Amino acid sequence: MTALTTTLTTPDGPFSVVVDDESVLAAGWTADVASLVALIHPTLRPAEVQVPGEAAAPSGSLATAMLSDAAKAVEAYYAGDLAAPGRVPVRQASGPYRTHAWDVLRTVEPGERITYSEYAERTGRPAAVRAAAGACAMNAAALFVPCHRILRTDGTLGGFRYGLPVKESLLARELT
Repeated sequence: MTALTTTLTTPDGPFSVVVDDESVLAAGWTADVASLVALIHPTLRPAEVQVPGEAAAPSGSLATAMLSDAAKAVEAYYAGDLAAPGRVPVRQASGPYRTHAWDVLRTVEPGERITYSEYAERTGRPAAVRAAAGACAMNAAALFVPCHRILRTDGTLGGFRYGLPVKESLLARELT
């Protein structure tokens, strides 16, 4: 399978997205596409990732349309439509709990902040706080699956793959 990628300039730095014909496979605040591809589950990982416009990149494909939709959603998010990334399909693979937890993450609304404990409760397993935190840590599709909205039980930010300044910026943007 061949996937497509693009890197956008955002107020929080370069943001890259990797898509296939159906969905976003990975996304995050980096220009290092290889690091994003490494986050994709091996069963979904594309054999090749191309930039549109390159000689071998497919044009007019479903992936081209998906990439356009994903890029427009990121641009819309930064223009104030904070729900735009949630309208783009995402596909990630893992065990049943983590896959369900990622679906639950997509229900956390812009501007809403919940703790890992509250997140675990929303997944239907209140005792699975570490598993819920693991779902955030293993999320390959940042922004589209908004793990930045989850905080430590004491209200502090916790970790974020792309750094706490980006997480702080996203949360501040969503509160305005």
